[in-house]
Parts: sequence; structure tokens; C-alpha cells
Amino acid sequence: MAPLPPGICCLISFSRDQRYRAFILVLTFLLYTTFHLSRKPISIVKGELHCSQPTPEKISSYAEYDIRTESSTGLYNEISCGWPPFDKKNYKQLLGALDYSFLCAYACGMYLSGIIGERLPIRYYLTFGMLTSGFFTALFGLGYFCNIHNLWFYMVVQVLNGLVQTTGWPSVVTCIGNWFGKGRRGLIMGIWNSHTSVGNILGSLIAGYWVSSCWGMSFVVPGIIIALMGIICFLFLIEHPRDLKCNFKPYNNPGRCVNGSNGITSQLMVDTKRIQNSETECLLHNCENDIIPANHIIVLHGEGGNGASAISFLGALKIPGVVEFSLCLLFAKLVSYTFLFWLPFYITSVDHLDVKRAGDLSTLFDVGGIFGGIVAGLISDKLHKRASTCAIMLLFAAPTLYVFSTVSKMGIVATMVMLVICGALVNGPYSLITTAVSADLGTHKSLKGNAKALSTVTAIIDGTGSVGAALGPLLAGLISPSGWNNVFYMLMVADACALVFLMRLIRKELNSDGPITTQQTVYKEH
Repeated sequence: MAPLPPGICCLISFSRDQRYRAFILVLTFLLYTTFHLSRKPISIVKGELHCSQPTPEKISSYAEYDIRTESSTGLYNEISCGWPPFDKKNYKQLLGALDYSFLCAYACGMYLSGIIGERLPIRYYLTFGMLTSGFFTALFGLGYFCNIHNLWFYMVVQVLNGLVQTTGWPSVVTCIGNWFGKGRRGLIMGIWNSHTSVGNILGSLIAGYWVSSCWGMSFVVPGIIIALMGIICFLFLIEHPRDLKCNFKPYNNPGRCVNGSNGITSQLMVDTKRIQNSETECLLHNCENDIIPANHIIVLHGEGGNGASAISFLGALKIPGVVEFSLCLLFAKLVSYTFLFWLPFYITSVDHLDVKRAGDLSTLFDVGGIFGGIVAGLISDKLHKRASTCAIMLLFAAPTLYVFSTVSKMGIVATMVMLVICGALVNGPYSLITTAVSADLGTHKSLKGNAKALSTVTAIIDGTGSVGAALGPLLAGLISPSGWNNVFYMLMVADACALVFLMRLIRKELNSDGPITTQQTVYKEH
């Protein structure tokens, strides 16, 4: 008999539950990648919405979709400063208003999204959000093909898109929190959270491909992609391990699981023991001799099929650490999203590159963000100190931003190096707080077994951070006319404020032997 191929040997060495966990990790990674992929085009297209030197290719492209009859000279004058209404002298404020419309709606909607998400099936909720987000993203691009020059059209589309995109983050974090314990949460979520940077990179490349010839396609294509992923979400997303256990019928035990109106109505004791053991099993092989690590979450099935009630908004705020990390994320996300929405335009202005090359170069910031998120998760797992890890990276981020503002004027090579470094230091704390910290706080011991808090806590933290995400690009648009150096001073002050809000938690971590947000708790199913 021929030996099995190494790849097959590797696959069968994992248990069935471990394979499902890996599948959920990859699926949610791809799902949220498309969310960020659909957000990135606006930052790439900004340089095209306002431009001073039209190319012959651009002139012919605009002429193809121009519904008015004008001479070639009139057409050239019309497009010489970009796409109306963004061809005016206050174009930076108008572009900033587009960012603010999306991010303000996102921030406001996020607080409600977590509460709603706790009460609806995640798969349906996330599918709805992805389909509608795809529609509104593509609708923005249709403004190019329909020759729409009304500012309110683009702002309303941004507002609606911001609202429906709030369905994404609480849903995927809750799903990951359901499937994974705390043992290696920082590292696993640090790797998983690279979907943010991967989505930004793919969004930049896709938008950059069409930006100079047909910028409407820079929105239509990402809109189609996220809508298609929404269909995949509906077909394949498994919200919780227990959903699989209820509906999966092993070949050797047919008919052991019976579904009733309130869940499982009858089940053999041997199956119950197998389910509880498998639900606490690690993704990686760190459970030896059937001993479950003490720092893993233990899920217990509620009696009678009745789960704990969803936590209230005020109840979630009372969880120790939620307010401090939320305010820290407000300023950390302010810095990150200012880069997200304005970096390509800044590179175009300072390094005098065309829009496509500036968009491609800006992806290096997201490459650095991938490494920053992984390193932050790994360090926090080793030290068991989430707040201290964030503080170290924030401490180095502020002076690095000043160096970047100086070095970026010295050439492309220096800009590339500093983009990677800044991306790691800026996105590291942001990544850690929105993933591992949110999951830790959503499973805090003060909840006394209520596992329905994860989505609400995640929404509160990310919603507060989104307030900063809305303010950052807006302030950048208002401040940049007075000089880009002032924008970087604003970002350094924001990093310092983020650090200040962590001081109480840092002192508590330094005075204790372990983390303050990762205590073990026992959960009832919900």
C-alpha cells in the first residue's frame, strides 16, 4: 500500500472540530476583508475627483460618458480640476465631508448594531449587511456613469453605506469569540485581524486599476465582490460550535440529535459529554491527555433550552476596562483612519506621483499593519498585559509620525521604509483593542456566565473608536490647507491622548501578576 501524501497526513492529524474552527477562521477573515476592500476606493479616487493635469486618456473617458454637448475646449476646462462638485477651491473640505458622512454614520450605527446583533441570527444579519453594502458601494460608482454632480447624492450614499457596514465587525468578532478560547487569543486574532490590511491592499489595487480611466468601476467592482461574499456567508457561516453539534449526525450515531422549537429536546449523556469536551478543544494541538487549559472558556448548556438574556448598553459599560479601552481606541482609530483616507492623496501632493502609483505605494502602510497586529497579539499573549502592550506601541508611534512627516519629503525609498514602520506602530494597538481586548472584555468574569455580551461590548468599543475615525479624516481635510505638518502634529497629539487613557489599566497590570481582562469564566449557551 502506498503511503499517504504529506498534505493529507497533515489534514487528518486534526480533529473534525479543529478543521471546522480553521474553516470559520478563514471564512470570517475573507468576509471582513471585503468590508475593508469596499471602503478603500474613496481614498484612491480622491486624487481623481480633484486633479489639475488631465491626460488625453482621461479626456476621452469623460467625453464618453458626458451627456452634455460641448466643444473639446469646454470639456477640457470642465475636467481640468476634476469631477464637479469637487473641482472647487474648497475641494479638501468637500472630500473630508464625504469621509465624515460615512464614518459618522458608521460610528452612530455601531452602538445600535451590537445590540441588534445580539438578538438576531448572525448569519442572516451579516448577509443582509454585506448585500446592502455592496449595493451602496456600487451606487457611488454609478454616479460616474450617470454623470451625477450633486454633492448630496454622494453624501447620502456614504451615510447609508456607513450604516449597513456596521453589521460586519460585531458579527465576525462574536463568531470568532464563540469558536475560540482565550489561550492564544492575542496571536490568533492578531493574525486574523490582518484582514483589515489585506482588504485595504486589495481595495487599493482594484481601485487603482480603473481610477485614471473609469473611476466608477473602482466602486462597482468592490461592491460586486462584497455582495458575492455575502451570498457565501449565507451558505457557509456557522455561528457557534453547538449549531454544528445539533445539526450534525455522525455516521455511527444517527438520530442522536433531535431539534425542537427551543433547541435540543433530547440527547444521550455520552453525546453531551463529547460535545462539551469538543467545544473547549483548542485549534492547535495544545490539549494533551484530555486536559483542558485553565485559561480556556468553558461553555455550558443552559437548562431547559433557555439562555441568559442579552446585556444592556449600560451594563456593558460597567465591565471594568470597557470605558478606558474605548476612549483609547477613539484616538488610536483617529490616527489609523486619517492614514486610510488621506495617505494616497498626501503621497500625491508631497511626492508628486500619479494617482495609481500613490495608491500602490500607500499599501505599504497596510503591510506594516499586518506585522504590527501579529506582533502586538504575540507580545500580549506572552506578557498577559494587553494595555501595556498597546502603550509601548503608542509611545513609539508619536515620534515615528514626526519622522515620517520629515522623511517623506526626501524621496520614494525613505517614504517606503517609514510607511511600513508607521503602519506597524499605528495599527498594532488598534488591531489588539478591536480583537483580543474586545473578546476578553466581552467574556469578563463580572458577567457571571452571560455570554450574550460579546457583540454589545465589541460594538461599544469599536463604535467609540469610530467616532475618532470620523473626526480624523474630517480634521485632516480642515487642517491640511494650512500645511501637512499641522496634520501630523494633530496625529501625534491623538496618540498621546490614547496613551493617557490607558494609564490606570497599565498601573493595574503592573501591580498584578496577570492580565486584568482575561479571567476565566463559565458560560451558558445563548
